[in-house]
Amino acid sequence: MKTELIAAALCLAFPATAPAFAQTQQPAPPPPCQEDVYDDFDFWLGTWEVTTPDGQPAGTNVISERENGCLLIEEWTSVSGGTGQSYNYYDPGLKIWRQVWVSGGAIIDYTGGLNDAGEMVLEGEISNRNGTTAPFRGTWTLQDDGTVKQYFQQYDPDAEEWNDWFTGIYKKKD
Repeated sequence: MKTELIAAALCLAFPATAPAFAQTQQPAPPPPCQEDVYDDFDFWLGTWEVTTPDGQPAGTNVISERENGCLLIEEWTSVSGGTGQSYNYYDPGLKIWRQVWVSGGAIIDYTGGLNDAGEMVLEGEISNRNGTTAPFRGTWTLQDDGTVKQYFQQYDPDAEEWNDWFTGIYKKKD
């Protein structure tokens, strides 16, 4: 008789709680940053040897994906030992890519996105530690051979022209 009462109590209790439990469980939200636009800069991911266009070593660069694909972090080391890092991310509110580069000598903050040729083009400003600033732009182009060309220019307001600042050819390390 005691066992029958316990079984009856369990049968009565479980149906009453099961629907409430099922209603409180929510499906897991989708992972962030899965839209195609978050892949726009993926061609730059990897560990790279960087040279000048004439083949002279310039440094190494590691570009890694973090925060579930929402952030790319750059870690640069030049052949002379200088370093720099950047955060690269797509801003969904403004619908643009942004890079903030910081090194011992400068801060570069610029925005943009892919152009019709598939190049990542960012424009903004370089702020030097001495307090001077100038318009600045960078272009990253995936080449047919799998290398990436990085091309930076700084605007000279006195001459009213854009001057080459750095050109690097990125080749993936084995």
